[in-house]
Amino acid sequence: MTREHTDTQLSGTEYEQFRQRLEALSGILLGDGKEYLVVSRLRKIMRDKGLPSLTELMYCMERDRRFQSVVVDAMTTNETLWLRDGHPFEILSKHIYPALAEQGSSIRIWSSACSTGQEPYSIKLTELDFRQQSGQRLPAVSILATDLSDTALEAAKQGRYPWMAIRRGMPEIALNKYFEKTGEDEWCVGPELRAGIDFRHFNLNDSYTRLGNFDVIFCRNVLIYFSSERKREILQKMHAALKPGGFLILGASEALSGLANEFEMISCNPGIMYRKK
Repeated sequence: MTREHTDTQLSGTEYEQFRQRLEALSGILLGDGKEYLVVSRLRKIMRDKGLPSLTELMYCMERDRRFQSVVVDAMTTNETLWLRDGHPFEILSKHIYPALAEQGSSIRIWSSACSTGQEPYSIKLTELDFRQQSGQRLPAVSILATDLSDTALEAAKQGRYPWMAIRRGMPEIALNKYFEKTGEDEWCVGPELRAGIDFRHFNLNDSYTRLGNFDVIFCRNVLIYFSSERKREILQKMHAALKPGGFLILGASEALSGLANEFEMISCNPGIMYRKK
């Protein structure tokens, strides 16, 4: 691939074709004027593969599903931190766990866009703290953690983080209690924090039937990448996947996209949770 091609804007036709292809595969909707993002994220892949244009890259995607996954992975945002935004985990501890504490069956939670693992491990950390501090009996909790990115999932499964990643929200007391220092600049998630978490590759556009039903679904900071129609479809499927009275936690900038009649909005001050009607 030539330097001239990768350092200049893509043609409008190339960009539109790639944008449509990416949305069909992942649901990710690139807005207008995002050519620079495509170039910056795919430049190395194209150089390594010797591809002279985005058209050639799309041709390779058609022929090779593994390469297709590599491209989608490169276009996926995996920005995250521990106990992100704070209030979703306060809601879990102060409202949801107490509401579910008396149920006889085990509690199932889905972290639907788990990225490199910080969200499901934060959910587990919140559970452990609740058990130790609340005095309430809590049934067994299982956490399904899914993501579209194979690279992010592998990092989540490994549970090994450099100091720059650990320092982004992890309380020092939890770091000392639940992590093991395994290198000069590496901490590894310990067995207590890993227990009950199942990591799986999953595309939110696929059928949810095989996932089963959940008491709680975390779907935060991912719907913003989808079109309004796809957001609604995903939320409808999540509604169906929730048990009666189950809880949905969305990102701070995300809304129900016309499904207000399906959920009861509960203000928790701070934060909002939605309960299936």
